[in-house]
Amino acid sequence: MMQQQNGMDPKDQRNFIIAMVLMVVFIFGYQALVLGPAAERDREAREAAAAEQAAEAPDVISPDAALVPEVVSVEEALTGATRVTFDAQRVDGSINLRGAVIDDLNLKDHYKTVERTEELRLLRPANAPSGYTVGWNWFEGRNAIAGYTDTWTATEEAFGGDNATSLVLEKDGLRFQRTISVDENYMFSYTDTITNTGSADRTLIPIGSVRRYGPWKEFLEATDPGSSRKMGLAHQGLIGSFDSALTWRNYKNLKSGKGIKKAEDGIRSSETGGWLGLTDMYWMAALIPQQGDGFRARVRSPETHLEVVLQSAPVTLAPGQSQTVTNQVFAGAKEYDVVNAYQEAGIPRFGDSIDWGNILYYLTKGLFWVLDWLNGIVGSFGWALIALVVLVKLPLVPLYNQSYKSMAKMKKLAEPMKEIQERFKGDPQRRQQEVMKLYQREKANPLAGCVPILLTIPIFFALYKTLYVTIEMRHTPFWFINDLSAPDPTAIGNLFGLLPWAAADVKAIPILGFIIGIGILPILYGVTMAGIQALSPPPPDPTQRTIMMALPFVFMFVFGGFAAGLVLYWVWSNILSLIQQYYIMRRNGVETELDKLVGRLLGRSSDKPAE
Repeated sequence: MMQQQNGMDPKDQRNFIIAMVLMVVFIFGYQALVLGPAAERDREAREAAAAEQAAEAPDVISPDAALVPEVVSVEEALTGATRVTFDAQRVDGSINLRGAVIDDLNLKDHYKTVERTEELRLLRPANAPSGYTVGWNWFEGRNAIAGYTDTWTATEEAFGGDNATSLVLEKDGLRFQRTISVDENYMFSYTDTITNTGSADRTLIPIGSVRRYGPWKEFLEATDPGSSRKMGLAHQGLIGSFDSALTWRNYKNLKSGKGIKKAEDGIRSSETGGWLGLTDMYWMAALIPQQGDGFRARVRSPETHLEVVLQSAPVTLAPGQSQTVTNQVFAGAKEYDVVNAYQEAGIPRFGDSIDWGNILYYLTKGLFWVLDWLNGIVGSFGWALIALVVLVKLPLVPLYNQSYKSMAKMKKLAEPMKEIQERFKGDPQRRQQEVMKLYQREKANPLAGCVPILLTIPIFFALYKTLYVTIEMRHTPFWFINDLSAPDPTAIGNLFGLLPWAAADVKAIPILGFIIGIGILPILYGVTMAGIQALSPPPPDPTQRTIMMALPFVFMFVFGGFAAGLVLYWVWSNILSLIQQYYIMRRNGVETELDKLVGRLLGRSSDKPAE
């Protein structure tokens, strides 16, 4: 009895040990005989599914030493391959017959710099610095039938008068007759007629590929140094449409291994149609498969390059049978009228290749539509911006008038409020009560002046976005401005353009450049803002008053880095507001700071004699 009280019975101990051993044996046995085989079956099923998926959606052949030899200059790369040249309405360049890829493309209407001395080169050979290529190939399973290593035969050395060329390739019992044509803008069509010359059925898959070689920051800089420095202002990277749903992913994420959004195992499908490509701020190379058949796509990012791969609908050919398939390539500038025309022709969401933003999408897009319409009337985007100010302000005139009337009342109440501040200096609660009584008695609303400003804030952000993301503003001159999408080209340090120093060089001077790099437009903005502030009632609190006095100078430097077109818009807006506010103030019998200044200059005193 004593042994049972002080410890476990030996029999119970033995049973407990046996139970533990049996439990361990059961766990390991269940793991080895049940869970292990189940996990192995699951692994084999996943591998089989992955293999089947890979067979259904083959990769484009990875570049090797033959495809990506030692990097040479663009000129050397162009002379080292057999080519067919083209010189169309808005593009010129050549097609590499090895793979029938477009890897040499210049945009005739766009230039690398504002001096307009060098056409902008969009596409470059794979073995040139920052290579950029696009094209369509044909696969059978995972085997390239008409791939990057196959050389086509051209009937001519250049595109004909219809801006088209004919190519032929015969391989493994198949004959490919390809016509590559380009329209009046930037759309290339690959029209392939495939004939099965063998004795067995053949199933072929069209595969499109866009490739960019090297570090992503370098290939952006190589194409357009100006826009490459504006990464945060517009989306740059993967963009496309799956069943009318837009998708995107920036270059940084793509190179870090993140592929298409909402993709399963790296592959995303579209049931009806769409497109996919790589976009910079203003330029894009995109694959547009034959619409209506659906497609599958993936992104690959090995060390050597970044690649968008798009697989269109397969084609099955009986012996002797032929079939024609047309796939397209867009390689050019994302001009508003051009991309919208392609969208209207049946390419879903192509107009949204321009980054209109998310929250203010409709306002941003609508603002540009108005600007484009005004440009068609006045013949200049600079004058269109000035006209836009008037259009925006006209509906708000009644609201501004009420606001300025309220400001006039507040201006008249400046002295009574000052007296209240002095009388109740030690009693903040009583002071606030007396101020509110004064507002009620005089029917003044200190917040009325904020309403128009709140309404114009969304316009500010939308216009900010519009001026940066639309190519129509790029390198567009107006008056002394050589590029509405870039900061003011003048600076204090170059005597506002009189000295042969670029404003950018002046601004680059450490510390001092921040001050002497300010241009005419930001200074005008600061002056007009100070003028509007002088017409407005000053805050009663001295600290707030000091802060408000400093704001025009702060904003002058802030606006110094904004697009010149945006600053032009707000300078003109401030001038109109200044005139309107001054008129309302004088009509309500308020003597403004401007009146006092003019009086002092003319030797007249506006001070009332003491009673």
